[in-house]
Amino acid sequence: MFKLRADWVHIDVMDGHFVPNLTMGPPIISSLRKAVPRGQKDGQTTHFFDCHMMVANPEQWVPEVAKAGGDQYTFHYEATKDPVKLVKLIKSHGLKAACAIKPGTSVEVLYPLADKLDMALVMTVEPGFGGQKFMADMMPKVEALRAKFPNLDIQVDGGLGKETIGVAADAGANVIVAGSSVFGAKDPGEVIRYLRDTVENAQKKAKAKPKPNL
Repeated sequence: MFKLRADWVHIDVMDGHFVPNLTMGPPIISSLRKAVPRGQKDGQTTHFFDCHMMVANPEQWVPEVAKAGGDQYTFHYEATKDPVKLVKLIKSHGLKAACAIKPGTSVEVLYPLADKLDMALVMTVEPGFGGQKFMADMMPKVEALRAKFPNLDIQVDGGLGKETIGVAADAGANVIVAGSSVFGAKDPGEVIRYLRDTVENAQKKAKAKPKPNL
């Protein structure tokens, strides 16, 4: 994917508790990092690991993900009692900090956190399984975040592809998670280019500042 000009690899970590599915954990992240090392000596990676932690106790895994080679730690607001303390913990381990909200969670919970975050993630499906249908009714959340925080990276995750990228980009999302639409395509590189071009064009219209990442 990096050779096809994907900016990040989005790694879904699920514990079978916060969501019913069970997927990879820190040992797999560590193995991936050995196979795909950071690209520059100054530590500014060109092979960015965006770790989406769909886990019931996100505080527990921060040291492990940092040690394994993660770059960004995205926790779910619904999974922690003290998100501010968790953000501080994440950053103390040298990771970027991001917070995700499920479809049923109000976007307003992110407002007090936004100036402390590197990114906010608005889920556009229920977390836990791939291949779900994009929930367009989540776009007002993205629009509200972009209006209040014009320089914040805003990610959308779930059901993103050629048919749905336009509405997400127009709402203000600049970080796009695409799984099935890329990996299931005959030409994944062409899909990545299409998604990036759509976001860049939307940003030009809105004169937005955050860089698109896919």
